[in-house]
Amino acid sequence: MKKTLLSALFLSILMTACTSEKPFELKKGPWRGVIETQGLEVPFNFDVNEVNGTYSVTLKNADEDLVLDELRREGDSLIMVMHIFDSELRAVASGDSLKGYFIKNYEKNYRLPFRAAAGQTFRFEGADENPTVDFTGTYTSILSNDEETTPAVAILNQSGNRVTGTFLTTTGDYRYLEGNVSGGKLNLSVLDGNHVFLFTAIKNSPDSIVGEYRSGKKWKQVWKGKLDPNAALPDANSLTLLKPGIETFDFSFPDANNKTVSGKDDVFKNKVVIIQILGTWCPNCMDETKFLAGWYPKNKSRGVEVVGLAFEAKDDFAYASERVNKMTARLKVEYPVLIAGNKDKKKAAESLPMLQQVVAFPTMVFVGKDGKVKKIHTGFNGPGTGVHYERFREEFNTTITELLKEEVAGN
Repeated sequence: MKKTLLSALFLSILMTACTSEKPFELKKGPWRGVIETQGLEVPFNFDVNEVNGTYSVTLKNADEDLVLDELRREGDSLIMVMHIFDSELRAVASGDSLKGYFIKNYEKNYRLPFRAAAGQTFRFEGADENPTVDFTGTYTSILSNDEETTPAVAILNQSGNRVTGTFLTTTGDYRYLEGNVSGGKLNLSVLDGNHVFLFTAIKNSPDSIVGEYRSGKKWKQVWKGKLDPNAALPDANSLTLLKPGIETFDFSFPDANNKTVSGKDDVFKNKVVIIQILGTWCPNCMDETKFLAGWYPKNKSRGVEVVGLAFEAKDDFAYASERVNKMTARLKVEYPVLIAGNKDKKKAAESLPMLQQVVAFPTMVFVGKDGKVKKIHTGFNGPGTGVHYERFREEFNTTITELLKEEVAGN
């Protein structure tokens, strides 16, 4: 009997030792990651932080620090959830290195090889110590392939061999790009939580630039730019239009708790209403949501309401609700965000039949106290665009002030 009990006890201890997960350990400090796509390497930098055994990772792109504080172990894999996005880095740790994949969970078979090494602080290999080419400037640009041509404004800032910048387009900006000059060639990259971008270019004359842009698994475009300090895009308030004869923006969608919210609800009557068309998968939308989430609590007492209409990656209410709840909690959003449909622009336009088309996520609709649409702003120039973001903020606040001054007949 004693031998049987001892055997059972030994077996129990052995099973516990085999099945229990030991806490993972990562070397603290700087790391350099690389994602492989389209036969090329897209580098990015991150820091590993640890407080009382709890780890976090900070993605570092130019002036942005994006904190990833959902790290967990599954078997022999370390999983780093990408902030509010339904994507992750999944890798096996071995000493001072990681090897695995960047995965978008909402896209079928989206896995890109990933590796990282601790202690490395450079971005691109072979950066020129004293570059002879300076890419600094504002460029009127075109990104094009056989499927699409996109007008853009490229803004580049070079200090030594380090270059930061972004691209403004009619649908939003490319946020925080960072890179180096190597052999006279410009290299810019980003992992922003949901996007993997790589830009390369050379100067083919003192005032012009030509290169390639790659995004994700397959997308590739040629881009060309010409120095132009006055480079500008079409007016963002002229791109998304109501259908002829329509003046109002009527909506009725469920929130994450499946409670229907309508534009005709009393909370919106005789108020200025900002309707945000967004998706939780969209980094530009994250930037716009951060702006509105900070602005709304300070201004709602003036007679302003904000409501978000989320168009998500899957036609599944439970999935969409989960994504919206995560975003609103993470970004401290106090205004309602409703489940409006699928992120496909044609399907989104079917959900919003008052619009001629949905041009971009995000899009912001300004409704006056009389219930009529006063302005529709397409895209968003986020904080990565510098002076363009400040101009947007100034224009936004001026618009709200003017709409609040309008008198409503019968009041």
